[in-house]
Amino acid sequence: MSAPRLGIGVIGAGRVGAVLGAALRAEGHAVTGAYAVSEASRERAADLLPGAPLLDVPTLVERSELLLLAVPDDQLADLAAGIAATGLVPGGQLVVHTSGRYGTEVLAPLAAAGCATLALHPAMTFTGTAEDLPRLQGCPMAITAAEAFLPVAAALAVELGGDAFVLPEGDRELYHAALAHGANHLVVLVHQAREALARIGVQDPGATLRPLLEAALDNALRHGATALTGPVVRGDAGTVAAHLAALDEADDTAVLEHEHDTGATYRALARAALERAGLDPHTHARIRALLETTPPATDPAPTSPPNPPHPQEPTA
Repeated sequence: MSAPRLGIGVIGAGRVGAVLGAALRAEGHAVTGAYAVSEASRERAADLLPGAPLLDVPTLVERSELLLLAVPDDQLADLAAGIAATGLVPGGQLVVHTSGRYGTEVLAPLAAAGCATLALHPAMTFTGTAEDLPRLQGCPMAITAAEAFLPVAAALAVELGGDAFVLPEGDRELYHAALAHGANHLVVLVHQAREALARIGVQDPGATLRPLLEAALDNALRHGATALTGPVVRGDAGTVAAHLAALDEADDTAVLEHEHDTGATYRALARAALERAGLDPHTHARIRALLETTPPATDPAPTSPPNPPHPQEPTA
């Protein structure tokens, strides 16, 4: 017998919420509506949740059997408290958030109001487009809930196409830090490598890097630090020094402000590689001294004054 179909209210039609709402609707659930503030979120809801009305939060709470809270981490506690304060949540309503950082303690006001609270985080990066949907198949999904509700969280993960695993409340911050460090900082690293190649006229930096980076990523995932290669691991101090000189020169002549930090990134990651290289003490010290030498200070390229801060868009 199939599980009962639910009316799902998506609060936060951002890159994650709209995609998960679309995946659950594909499994036969009804999307009662979505809360979207920014124009990008409204367009995303129209693309991924066609026909679903854009509603305010109180209306979604009243109309939905499951609330999917997909907002920035820093807004989640206030949102949960605010919903609970309305007095609109009926006993037994399911509330699921998608934050990697938090378990269910952040939803305590809703649990006190009689809701079944769940935390479900797909270990995936999202574009907020239909291309994300097949990526959910087999995706690891961290679930946290009271023991009685773990089967419900696991069932939702299965319906999304994922592979659920239970993550204790106290482990979620380190879990999320590991994922963010691996994925987000990988993007920065690859972007810096692309910029360096573009500066010397390589027409398609991504195509040049792809075979190397795909092999390196596969080896790192299978073998960890033993997959390290390159001049640091070989103890080639002269090559490391040449790299630093070339990167510092490129940083000095970069036009955009964010392009002045590749040398600093190289030094930081090379120091981490050095500690895993197993070199003899003399070679280790020689390379360490190179990496701890900072380049001469230069005046950065002029930039426009920063824009005044704006409140964070909760659904983009």
